Amino acid sequence: MRPTFLPYNQPEVGEDEWRAVGEAIMSRWITRGRLTQQLEEALADYLGVPEVVGLSSCTAGLHLALMAAGVGPGDEVISTPMTFAASINVIDQVGAKPVLVDVDEDTGNLNLDLVEQAITRRTKAVLPVHYGGHSVDLVRLNRIRDRWGLAIIEDAAHALGSRHDGHLVGSSGNLTAFSFYATKNLTTGEGGALVVPDAAMAERIRALSLHGLSRNAWNRYSEGGDWRYDVMAPGYKYNMTDIEAAMGLTQWAKFEAMQQKRAQLASHYQQRLRLLPVVVPAVRPGFDHAWHLFPIHLRLDVMSKTRDQVIEELRRRNIGTAVHFIPIPHFTYYQRRYGFKPNDFPHAETFYASEISLPLYPSMSFEDVDDVVDALAESVGD
Repeated sequence: MRPTFLPYNQPEVGEDEWRAVGEAIMSRWITRGRLTQQLEEALADYLGVPEVVGLSSCTAGLHLALMAAGVGPGDEVISTPMTFAASINVIDQVGAKPVLVDVDEDTGNLNLDLVEQAITRRTKAVLPVHYGGHSVDLVRLNRIRDRWGLAIIEDAAHALGSRHDGHLVGSSGNLTAFSFYATKNLTTGEGGALVVPDAAMAERIRALSLHGLSRNAWNRYSEGGDWRYDVMAPGYKYNMTDIEAAMGLTQWAKFEAMQQKRAQLASHYQQRLRLLPVVVPAVRPGFDHAWHLFPIHLRLDVMSKTRDQVIEELRRRNIGTAVHFIPIPHFTYYQRRYGFKPNDFPHAETFYASEISLPLYPSMSFEDVDDVVDALAESVGD
């Protein structure tokens, strides 16, 4: 057994981030400013898109994207039960109705056959989640978008660096929200970004992220700024800060190296897990996985233990894990408000009942992976 606990996740941060954040603080400009703009530009250049807006979270991005797409009371938004609550909360918060459909058994992503069947005259948007770092089939989803005149708002919290048919998630012309939370492949501590398809919409979203003001603080208070401003709409306080962006720019400089390490660790997991009663994450042909998560599925049909018992056995052996996700119909609010029941989505339920997310982050060693697999081999046994 490992002598020390291996946490489920640790951010890849060190002296470079410490130095960058310190320099941002000592510059005396610590809210949204030039560093946030630099991070936005770096992401836009990487994705090949006209605009990226830095925000306080991926959730803020999804909320503002729904508003920018004109989604509101009386509208329906098709989404997935296999996600974190934030993806569905924002639909509820703009006054729309979440319409959930089941997921594919292998990837945990939205089943697009069911998406097409769920479209009604009230459907205004589809909000897919790129589960674990494996992209939804965006080619097909965009055909659905164009056929029905829908907005596609991508929850790409797991998917920075993910590709489909060689195209990066975020580059297909949709409003796409990324997360830079502490556990993500690139972190700013908290934070996120929204890909926006045109400049006019981006300016509106930037205004909404800053109380609806026509000028942000940099435009008002920096040298050459103008103190006058207008309030264009009742907005929110969703902006990214330069302290966060300083960390993000440092992370960005090593993003590709971190992604390569994640892929190497995932490959080592796949090799080592072949003889255990588990199913490793699916990677469909034509897709490049971002490896935010490494979600395995226990072969419960050939085991005497439950998923929860295996998680507890791993914890006793100093291995941290997580579960992604408790499906939305399990939560009291959505049961009461929309009548969702767990058995409404059998694939999501099966996916959830057998899923364990194993540790995966760049500072792990291959020996750490071996420790996880050895502990798992002992935990699944009688």
